[in-house]
Amino acid sequence: QVQLVESGGGLVQTGGSLRLSCTASRRIFSSNVIGWFRRPPGKGREFVATIAWRDGYTRYADSVKGRFTISRDSTNTVLLEMNKLNPEDTAVYYCTAGSTRGATEEMWYPSWGKGTQVTVSS
Repeated sequence: QVQLVESGGGLVQTGGSLRLSCTASRRIFSSNVIGWFRRPPGKGREFVATIAWRDGYTRYADSVKGRFTISRDSTNTVLLEMNKLNPEDTAVYYCTAGSTRGATEEMWYPSWGKGTQVTVSS
């Protein structure tokens, strides 16, 4: 099973930016799909963004569209660039891997990282 490790979380002020990284233990194949989910305090985990390695297709949650960008940094690394952050973005962010293109539900992602904390002060 592929291992995923997130990094780049931290504390940022409203309107600021952060870049999260997800590093896989092996090359991410064309058939793979990488996603980012997040769990706000006291809430369930929710979809943030996903990217398909085959053609670079991306999909975003409405709440982050236009502010977040998911991209491929290398054969085994995925980035999530977050801009114009607000307190509602405060959450533990998880990197996940699956094989269903454009999937927005947890059930389609079998492998998960341990998460990285992002805190946005108001």
